[in-house]
Amino acid sequence: MKRLIECVPNFSEGRDLAKIDALVNAMSGVPDAWVLDRTSDPDHNRSVITLAGEPQAVAEAAIRGVGAAAEFIDLTRQAGAHPRIGATDVLPFIPLAGTSIEECVALARRVGHEIWARYRIPVYFYEAAATRPERVNLENIRKGQFEGLLVDALRDPDRSPDIGEPRLHPTAGATAVGVRKLLIAYNIHLNTSDVSIARKIAKSIRFSSGGLRYVKAIGVDLKARGVAQVSINLTDFEQTPLHSVFEMVKREAERHGCGVVGSEIIGLIPRRAIELSAEYYLQLENFTPERVLENRLAVASGAAQPEITRAGNQGAVVQPLLEALREASREFARGISPEAQGANASSDHSEKDAAEANLQLALAATQIFEQWMQLEPLAGPSMLSEVRVARLMALAAARGALENVEANLTVIGEVDRNFDYLSRVRSRMAAIEARLSVNPVTAGGH
Repeated sequence: MKRLIECVPNFSEGRDLAKIDALVNAMSGVPDAWVLDRTSDPDHNRSVITLAGEPQAVAEAAIRGVGAAAEFIDLTRQAGAHPRIGATDVLPFIPLAGTSIEECVALARRVGHEIWARYRIPVYFYEAAATRPERVNLENIRKGQFEGLLVDALRDPDRSPDIGEPRLHPTAGATAVGVRKLLIAYNIHLNTSDVSIARKIAKSIRFSSGGLRYVKAIGVDLKARGVAQVSINLTDFEQTPLHSVFEMVKREAERHGCGVVGSEIIGLIPRRAIELSAEYYLQLENFTPERVLENRLAVASGAAQPEITRAGNQGAVVQPLLEALREASREFARGISPEAQGANASSDHSEKDAAEANLQLALAATQIFEQWMQLEPLAGPSMLSEVRVARLMALAAARGALENVEANLTVIGEVDRNFDYLSRVRSRMAAIEARLSVNPVTAGGH
């Protein structure tokens, strides 16, 4: 079995594209190590890069990234919504295939020593690589962030690094090197700019405060988008799946008088995590098959590219379907944009307008559902799972929009009792539901 690991360095730079490019370039070009993904956020002022490949190659690529970050990122001039202690804030290693947690721990320890030897950046070990019980939780190491740790490391032995002198690098800080299972970074956006609400919701859902098991969460102010965000790390998606987190955030938001306008995946996500939650309406803003870890690994490692057709002569059939799918996806994205959601929530926006907007969302999602259903019998074996997941997600989005229409109609019935309008809208809803109730097996699918 080929030995594969993943490493997901988090860098304290999410705004300067030239610097982010330099970080990626520094980690590229190591044989048998691949850069699978890069995701940056200006409000967090943070970039998450996903590496994968042979253990030693990935380790070398990660170490080079730490060196580049020390060169390009000065923490004395850096600020963002996300807590951090270093230019390379965290460097987690994750076993994927043919490797164990214990092997990754040994690798992480070697990487920690090499970071100090090359760059004089001190290292803290966390999670499975921790050398002290109190450092298993990254939050304990990050207490006080760079500015606080800069002082504490000098005067408090309990805060000294695991590797290096009892001080931080003056501009690059320290790096936390760890070993963990696959983690999903998942953000949920609220239709309010009040970050205190996001922080209250984060406290309610995270395990350390009595919330969901395997959930870590903080509230973040996304100034660029004018919304508050619940930023989540899900450490075991099989025990606590995405939809459980989403539903709890949604309920808590309603309790605080606001709602959810969307969610997003940061970095890559295991296929199994999407399959577990595909039939639920997660309002994902950025999901595509390219977000699936296994797909990116297959492409990067030289495996066969996912086939969209089983035979070359089907291309003429597939291309128009793909074009229609792209257009329907763009229409749906416009409908769930923060601007559209904000308009729907405005005080001068009537329930009828909201019902019409939600009907349009349901129609767009239904079109996406139908196009994925038509693509399913044409999909090759390597792409079949992704097509099915996409179809199920479109189905959930359409039915979620119909639920919103029903809520709008309830208010309309109570306020102006316009039964003729209610009847017309319910007829349109029934027509949409009939399109969604087609069985893909009898329609020619697998």
